[in-house]
Parts: sequence; structure tokens; C-alpha cells
Amino acid sequence: MIERLRRLPLRSRLALLTAAAVAVAVAVAAGACWILTKQQLEQQRDVSLTSQRVGDDTVSQLLRTCGAQVNGELRYPTPYTIQVVTSDGVACTQVGKSPIRVTVDDLAVADGQLPDALHDARTKDGKEMRVATSPGPGSTAVMIAQPTNDIDKPMNALALVLVITAGVGVLGAAAIGLVVARAALRPVDQLTDAAEHIARTEDLAVRIPAEGEDEIARLSRSFNSMTAALASSRDRQQQLIADAGHELRTPLTSLRTNIDLLVRSEESGRAIPPDDRKALLASVKAQMTELADLIGDLQELSRPDAAPGTAPLSVIGLHETVERALERARLRATGLTVTSSLEPWYVRAEAPALERAVVNLLDNAVKFSPPGGEVEVRLAAGELTVRDHGQGIPADELPHVFDRFWRSPSARSLPGSGLGLSIVARTVRRAGGEVALRPAEGGGTVAVLRLPGAPVEPPAL
Repeated sequence: MIERLRRLPLRSRLALLTAAAVAVAVAVAAGACWILTKQQLEQQRDVSLTSQRVGDDTVSQLLRTCGAQVNGELRYPTPYTIQVVTSDGVACTQVGKSPIRVTVDDLAVADGQLPDALHDARTKDGKEMRVATSPGPGSTAVMIAQPTNDIDKPMNALALVLVITAGVGVLGAAAIGLVVARAALRPVDQLTDAAEHIARTEDLAVRIPAEGEDEIARLSRSFNSMTAALASSRDRQQQLIADAGHELRTPLTSLRTNIDLLVRSEESGRAIPPDDRKALLASVKAQMTELADLIGDLQELSRPDAAPGTAPLSVIGLHETVERALERARLRATGLTVTSSLEPWYVRAEAPALERAVVNLLDNAVKFSPPGGEVEVRLAAGELTVRDHGQGIPADELPHVFDRFWRSPSARSLPGSGLGLSIVARTVRRAGGEVALRPAEGGGTVAVLRLPGAPVEPPAL
């Protein structure tokens, strides 16, 4: 049964559950109403029976009229069945009424052993009666009885009405539950249609209307956010592929041209002058180095932002990392002066990635410094600044410096892939810090990198 219910559509299950809940509630209410009504009617009947009194003179006269005949008949105008019984068991009943079976309690009342009695009894023809017995004159008792079906008939009619009402209520509740379930689950249907549409067409532009603050609206907004994130991710992926293809095309074209020249020289037997050959080989080497750097940058950027890198996070000295990066940068800073002032500062980050990020900042400063210029590096209170004295970056280009493959129009002729600052921003963000570029006073550009400090364990004694 449960398995069959699970196979039903959700709206059908909701309608059935609504109908079942209403059925239980109606059944409990109808049952309570029926029982309470019956109890009230029986109580009123008993009060009415016990409040009925027959005068002693009337009872004596009726007994004399009845004589000493057992189970004789007594004429008395009343809607009830009246029967007089003596202590020796002689009973006189109204004319036209079936005699009521006398019980021990009735004889005890006639004998004065009980003050009164209230009980159910049957007539000789099998009819159920409710009997109230009270003392009569002498050793007699007066039994006043009323048929129980006087209450059973209206109660049966009430039960039938309650059953019909309950059935109509349950059916109505099921119908209303189905309508409400369809209306409430309409956003779910839209969500299902949207998911199927996306799976079929890969169209991530689909959005679901989200109104209100209920769970369905929250689900719709979450779905819209998810599809928007997927669409943005796909756009970034396509843009990355397009930009990577564009950046790879230039060194590959240059490589192919240089290699074709070398191949034709070998095939034709016409030697290339030594200086030209040396320049070709140097160009090939430079293009291969550029390709290797570009591929490395792409591999670095291909990792998800939330994924751990190749090295685990650890507490490292930022000042030590900057010092190692300065040693590498000074090898490239021919004709430039690189000064540094480094205060100790420890951070939690990936050591290789952080060093590469600092190297990228230093290389960027070296690249844009004029001949004979100076690069100033300073680390204080967790803030690393790298300043050059070049021509600077225009204000309208500053918002784009950390975009992938973005390069300033004035720097298109310089070597580089446009990924260095993107890698810096990614590494710093992963370490919980922030990085920015801004114009420096007096000209040039200053890069500011901030990383939160990390506690350092004291050395073991």
C-alpha cells in the first residue's frame, strides 16, 4: 500500500492526505456529536421518567379495578406505559400495552427495600423499554416505561445525516486538496519544465518567476541563482578558451614561421647567415618560453577557486617569501634599482602560489619601469607595497587590470600573457587577503597586497 502511494504523483498524494485528515477529523467530530446527543437525550428521558408520578388513590383504584388477576390490564390515559406491581409479583398493565417483565429491583421497590429503580427491560413481545420504578401505596410499585426506540430512531437518522455529511465533506476536501495541490505545485511544475528544458537544450537563460517568501519561492530563487551561476561559469569558460586561443596563436605563428625558415634552409642547402640563424633560434627559444609560461598560467587558473592547490595551507613568513621573490626579480631588473624594507609578518597560505604571486607583482613593476628607474618594495603590518616609477595606468583601465588576458593598449607590444595579475588576485583571495593597484604620487603605479596575520608557534626548547 505504501509503495503504491509512493508511485502516485505528489499532488495526488497531497489530495489523499488532505482527504484522510479531513475524514479523521470529521469522523471524530461526528462521533463525539452523536455520542453527546445520545447521552443528552437519554438523560432527559430518564429525568422525564423519574419525574412522572401517579397518585396513590389512582393506583389503589386501578388495583381494585384490576383485581387480583396476575398480569391484568389497567386503563390510564398517559403517553407512557404504566404498570403496577405488588410485592408478591402481581403486575397490572395499561390496556393496549404489552406487559413489562418485572425485575428483582422492581420487587425490591414494591417491598420497600429500594427507594426507586431505573433500568432497561423488555416487554413480553420483545420491545426494549426504559423503566423508572417508584414506590406506590402499600406494598406496591409503579413502573413507568418508555420505548428506547423513541431515542434510537432519531439517533439513527442523525447518524445517517452525519455519515452523508462526512462523506460529502471528505470528497469535497479531496477535490479542494487536489486543486490546492495543483496551485501550490505549479512552481514545481515550472521548475521541472525548466530543468528538462535546460537538460534538452542547454539553454541557461531560463528563469522561473519567484513571488512571495515561502519555500517554493525560495526554491525558485535558488534555481535561478544556480542557472545564472552556471551561465556565468560557461561564459567565463568560453571566454577563457577564446582568449587562450587568441594568445596562443601569436607565439605559435611566430614559432611556425621561424621553424619553416630553418627547415627551408636545411632542405634547400642555402645556409642562413650565422647572426640571422642565432636570432631565429633566440626567437624560437623566447616563443617556447612564452608558451610554457602561458600554459602554466592557464593550468593555475583552471583550478576551481574553492579547490585546494598543489601545496597545503601552512603558516609561512611573508617577509621570507618576498625576499626570495626579490632575488628572482633582481635577475630580470637589469639597469634598475630594487630597494626593500621588510618587517616580519606571518600568514597562512600556499607557499609556492604566494611566492609566484609576489614575483608577478615584482615582474609587473620591473616591466613598466623606465631604464635606470627604481622599484620600491615595502612590507609593514601585513601590507606589502610594490611601487614603480613608470608612466602609470590610466584611471579608466584600473578596474580591468585583474581580468584574465586583459592588457593595456600601451603594453600590447611588451611580453606577457595578461594572466599574471589574475593569478595574483586569485592567490590573494584564496589566502583571505586583498590586492589593488592605484596611481602613485609623483607618477608610476603602486600595488598594495594585504594578508591577515597568522599565529606563530614558539620554537620548541
